[in-house]
Amino acid sequence: MKLSNRVESMQASPIRKFVPFADAAKAKGVKVYHLNIGQPDIETPKEMMNVYHNFSDKVLSYGPSQGLASYRKALVTYYKNNNIFVKEEDIIVTTAGSEAITFAMMATCNPNDEILVPEPFYTNYNGFASIAGVKLVPIMTYAETGFALPERAEIEKLITPRTKAIMICNPGNPTGKVYTRENVEMVADIGRKNRLYVISDEVYREFVYDGLKSTSIMEIDNVDDIAIIVDSISKRYSACGARIGCIISRNKNLMGGVLKLAQARLCPPTVDQKAAEACVALGDDYINAIKDEYSKRRDIVFEELQRIDGVVCVKPEGAFYIVAKLPIENAEHFAQWMLEEYRFNNETTMVAPATGFYATPNVGLNEVRLAYILKEEDLRKAMAILKSGLDAYKKVAK
Repeated sequence: MKLSNRVESMQASPIRKFVPFADAAKAKGVKVYHLNIGQPDIETPKEMMNVYHNFSDKVLSYGPSQGLASYRKALVTYYKNNNIFVKEEDIIVTTAGSEAITFAMMATCNPNDEILVPEPFYTNYNGFASIAGVKLVPIMTYAETGFALPERAEIEKLITPRTKAIMICNPGNPTGKVYTRENVEMVADIGRKNRLYVISDEVYREFVYDGLKSTSIMEIDNVDDIAIIVDSISKRYSACGARIGCIISRNKNLMGGVLKLAQARLCPPTVDQKAAEACVALGDDYINAIKDEYSKRRDIVFEELQRIDGVVCVKPEGAFYIVAKLPIENAEHFAQWMLEEYRFNNETTMVAPATGFYATPNVGLNEVRLAYILKEEDLRKAMAILKSGLDAYKKVAK
C-alpha cells in the first residue's frame, strides 16, 4: 500500500542517516568519533538529575496542556534575566523545541503557504514543514561570507502572496552565525511592513563567543503581534533526552490557536518539566563555564580546518557547529566512505553532509556540518582523522 505524500516527500536526516554505517563499524570494534550530531558530552546539571532520582508521586498524571504553572512562572524570570519580558500566559511549554517549531508553523500557515528561511538551516525544519504542509523558501547565504544575511531587497523579492512568516535561528544551527541587532531589526521591520510573522529559534541563546551578544526578536520594539520565540532546554542544560521546550508570543490570538494544538496532544512531559524547572535558577557561573568550554573546542576545530588545503569556512560566532566546504565533490559519499572504508588506528570520524541543511537542490554537495561537542582530546583525534581521511579519499576518488 502507498504511503502518504507527506512522508514520501520527507528527507532522511543528514544527521542520522549514516547511523547504520556507524553501527556496523562499531560492531567490528572500530571507534567512531561523532561530529555529526549536537549531543553534548557535558554533564547534565545535578539539580536536574536529582529531580528524576527523587520523584515520588504515586500517580504520574496529566498536567496542564500549556505546561506546569510553576515552570512557566520560573520561565518568566529566566527570560526577564535575558532581557525578554513576557508573562506566564505568553508561554506554552512544548515537547521539546521540535514541537514548538511545528506548532508555530501550523498556527501561522495554511497548507501550501510559505516561510522564508536563511539556508543552510537546521535540517529538521524540512521535516516540520512537511508535517505542517508548509513550503520553505530559502534565503541563500554563503560560506565565503560567513553565512551573513543578504541585503533587505534580496529578502523582500522572495515574498509572495503565500508568504506568511520569516524564520531565523540565532545563534545559528548549522552555521554558528550570530545575527547582529541590526540584522534582527531588519527582519522585524520586513515582518511589520509585509504583515509576516517572525519565528525566532533561540535554542542556542547562551552560546555566543568573542564578546558578542545574541539579540532576541522580543528585544525589538513593536513586534508584539508578529514575534514568536521557539526555545528548548536540550542544549542549554545538556539535556537532549528531556524533550522540553516552549513557544512564546505576546500575540494573544496566536497563543489561543497554539493552545488548541497543545490541547490536542494533551500535555508535555510532567517529570521533565519539574527537572527543567530545577535548572532555571542556575546562575551565570554555570553558563559561563560551559560557554568557555565550547569556545575552546570551537578554536580547536577551526584551527585544524585551517590546516587543510582547500577548506573554506569562517570562524563561527555561536552555537557549537561549523559548516565547512571541503575540497571534494560529494560529501555524502565521503561521509559513508569514512565509516565503511577508512581507519586510522582502527578509529574513524562521522560527519553530517550539509546538503540536507539546504532546501535548494544540489547546493552544499561538498559541505559538511561538524559539531564540536567532544572533549578536547577526542576532538583533536577526530580532526586529525578527518584530515588524514580527506587526504586518502582524494586519492581514491580521482
